[in-house]
Amino acid sequence: MAALTPRSYAAAVDVLVSGDRDLAAIVDRYGAPKLLSRPPGFPSLVYIIFEQQVSLASAKATFDKVSMLLPIFDENSYLKLSDIALQNAGVSRQKIRYTRLVAEAILAGGLPIRSLGRKDDATVRELLTAITGVGNWTADVYLMLALRRPDLWPVGDLALVKAAAIVKGVKGKPDKNWLESLGERYRPYRSVATGIFWKYYLNS
Repeated sequence: MAALTPRSYAAAVDVLVSGDRDLAAIVDRYGAPKLLSRPPGFPSLVYIIFEQQVSLASAKATFDKVSMLLPIFDENSYLKLSDIALQNAGVSRQKIRYTRLVAEAILAGGLPIRSLGRKDDATVRELLTAITGVGNWTADVYLMLALRRPDLWPVGDLALVKAAAIVKGVKGKPDKNWLESLGERYRPYRSVATGIFWKYYLNS
């Protein structure tokens, strides 16, 4: 379960752009994306849940407010926060429930979050998605950002869907089958290809 490093990420970008002129055009225009990463653990998983279906700026603002409420950002401290305190920080009722379930799963031993880095992608996804509120998108993004796995293709990611459709000249919203087929071109570096499409989305 080798994690990407800045060096291996840059090498993977070179491989991808050499085989796909559309990705090459993105890199030529906007520059090569850098490896995005977050520390593995409970705070990053909470942050990703906050990012579900909202803007990155909104999720960051909420995460920063919650962080200020905690002496240490761990599952024990988080569960001691009241619903009112979390709501005042911008966390929706639904996401309060989801993040509490994550914290409880860690404490109960159902989610061994500190050892996920030693497990394969499928096992990590299975453990994460067993928790209500943690779907495939959340699991994929955690694998990509926190565990820095090289071959994730989050087909439910709106930025990826929009960017891929525009770059590849698809009118309207492409279906899941089309996106999965496109992703097959980029194995074993689909996470890196996703980063290139994200680069396009954020700059176009």
